[in-house]
Order: sequence, then structure tokens, then C-alpha cells
Amino acid sequence: MNYAIGDIQGCFDALKRLLEHIHFDHKKDILWFVGDLVNRGPQSLETLRFIKNLGPKHHTVLGNHDLHLLAVSAGVRAPQPKDTLDDILNAPDRDELLTWLTHQPFLYHDERLNFTMMHAGLAPMWDLEKAKALAKEAETILQTVPLKECCPHFYGNQPDRWNDNLQGWDRFRCILIYLTRIRFCYADGRIECQTKTNLLDAPADLVPWFQMPRANRDLNLVFGHWSALNGVTNTPKTYALDTGCVWGNQLTAMRLEDQKRFSVESTL
Repeated sequence: MNYAIGDIQGCFDALKRLLEHIHFDHKKDILWFVGDLVNRGPQSLETLRFIKNLGPKHHTVLGNHDLHLLAVSAGVRAPQPKDTLDDILNAPDRDELLTWLTHQPFLYHDERLNFTMMHAGLAPMWDLEKAKALAKEAETILQTVPLKECCPHFYGNQPDRWNDNLQGWDRFRCILIYLTRIRFCYADGRIECQTKTNLLDAPADLVPWFQMPRANRDLNLVFGHWSALNGVTNTPKTYALDTGCVWGNQLTAMRLEDQKRFSVESTL
């Protein structure tokens, strides 16, 4: 069985209890992680080590907190007051873990299951092939350009709409905004990066990215990042899995074969 799991953010105890709840079998099952493995929770180091050691029994995509860890590790970004990254940064296997992290993708697609996973979302105008190609483009930059040069471009809200003519760091940043940070768009397609509310409380001029007219309606999309949704999208074939474990709510897994959900309560 394949189980997609929402944002862990260092809540390793909750992850262990969730895996017990789903009766995870390392020999038969595969875990999908929607990103934000680390930060804000108390056990980011344990979480990274566990997932890394799963080897081929997991698929993981990078989230914005994972990128933030890389930026802090490179000295590009100062630690934020609520960060809980010191255990990783001071660990004897720090470099090994960070190298492993930089080699995780931004998007994963399983053709047999017809599920596509990314941390936050997709640009409405991207079909699957374009999304895969652009994710790969960003992955190549992350893996080949020194972090001190690459990491500053994880941050910033421009460009706020995809254009095939984008080049250089603007192109890289725009890809990352869609894959790791998007929640809402304006009706004209511009990305709005500040609002984090649920669907009912959203300003009237904002549209969730997954409700925009888009080229990928036939895809089953699995994502995290948006805890305020609490798993509710009101949109077919879109599965939100961040249920706010790090905020004291739940950690959720969905079995992809039948879309059944399993949750455990946070202890934070």
C-alpha cells in the first residue's frame, strides 16, 4: 500500500504513532511525504534520519521549511525565533543529511496510481509534462549550484505569475513559489502569497490555486502546506494532507489506493 503523509515539521513522535495506526509494513508499504519534514516541532533531526533511512520505501518532496533549513545551514538566512533546527545543524551527520535533502525532488508522479505530489501546488497553466520538466529544472539548480548562491532565491514573492519567457533566478523563484508556497491566486492568475486562511474565511477576490481553471484536471493531486484547510478542498481529485500537527491538531495519512484517511492527535 501507498500512504501519503501530511506535514510532519519535526513531530516525530506523532509520525511513529501514525505508522503504528496504519500498521506500516516496511516490506510491503511505501510512504509518501508531502514536504516540510522539519522545523517548529521538537524532533526535526529524528524525522530526517528516519525518512532518509527508509531508502526506497519512501517518496519525499521538498517544502518551504526544508528549503529554509538549507538556507540557514548555508548562512544565507538567519534562524527565525520559532525555528527548531539546531539539532540538525549541530549533528555529526549534518552534512550527510543536508546532502540527502538537496537531492529530494520538488514533484513526484506515479503513473500507475495516477497521483502527483508536491508540497504546495501547481501553476494552473502547467500540464503534467511541463510541471515535471520545471520541477526537474529547479532540482538541477539546487543540486548543482552552491547553496550560498542558490538559497537567496528561495525567498520573495515575484514573479507572481508564470511566463514561459522567464529566465534566470526569476524563473527559478517562480517555479518554487508554485511548488512550495502557493495557496491563493487572484482571478487573473496572479499569485497571492500572504493569506493563509481556510476557504470560508478567504477574501472574495482570492481563489484557491486548485479551483483555478487549469490544465491538469485529470490529475489526482496530493499536497500539504495549507494547515488551515484541515484536509478540506471541496474540489475533486485534490487531497490536502496538512492537518496542523505542529499546531497541536493532527497528523494525517491517506492510503492512495482507496483515499481512506488515518489521523492521530498531536501531543504538542
